[in-house]
Amino acid sequence: MPETKPTEIIPEIIPTPEPLAGRFAALGIKAVTYAHPAVFTVEEGAGFKHRIPGGHTKNLFLKDKKGQLWLVTAHAETAVDLKSLPAKIGAARLSFGSAERLRAALDVVPGSVTPLALINDAAQQSVRFVLDRRLMEFDTINCHPLRNDRTTCMAPADLVRFIENLGYTVLITGLESAPQAAEA
Repeated sequence: MPETKPTEIIPEIIPTPEPLAGRFAALGIKAVTYAHPAVFTVEEGAGFKHRIPGGHTKNLFLKDKKGQLWLVTAHAETAVDLKSLPAKIGAARLSFGSAERLRAALDVVPGSVTPLALINDAAQQSVRFVLDRRLMEFDTINCHPLRNDRTTCMAPADLVRFIENLGYTVLITGLESAPQAAEA
């Protein structure tokens, strides 16, 4: 019996959705948006994300012990250690924020977390934003445009400019966990 291969998914270029497209145009940001099957984890996109060039992201919506909300956008392959992260970003002990808190703060659902969702928090400024320095090394950064069946790609400097234009300070720092020292 011949072996069957799964159908390869080729993402399709589509118009960037509102309200992002209008904001990008006003800022002179060039972005490309692709449609693809919905993904909820980095692993779920492995079958087609190789067709979208650039640095793919994973996003952590966090709350610290003092109640401060954080959005951490890391390179998809960056190992982020929640125990060491507070010292890197100036936070108290961190835990994942609930789906309800995510919806209230950024107006997105789990699986659709993205730095672009800060557009929905701009008036309140309730979330602090952290960007993995590793993403700044790519020509483009790829993130969801408020939904997880799309990927929007733009230059790292444009993503930073977009977020700063919303009134946020962007903390760019190394998020990679330090390698464990081998025991003798």
